[in-house]
Amino acid sequence: MLSTVGKQLRNHPALIPLFIFIGGGATMSMMYLARLGIRNPDVCWDRKNNPEPWNKLGPTDQYKFYAVNLDYSKLKKNGPDF
Repeated sequence: MLSTVGKQLRNHPALIPLFIFIGGGATMSMMYLARLGIRNPDVCWDRKNNPEPWNKLGPTDQYKFYAVNLDYSKLKKNGPDF
């Protein structure tokens, strides 16, 4: 199968940017999904040792991928401790 793709790319060099951008998009989407599975506080991989990981987050922990106009280091805690 790879030899067929190689022959097509040699015959039609205009397809090379298409393969590069499709491959880059697929790689970035897989990296983002892995980041969501590892860093998101809503995901619990270990139920016995840490059943509610979202309770251990402090007010200064940034878990969003991109925050516009928000400095997490200056936030104060508004609620009570449980």
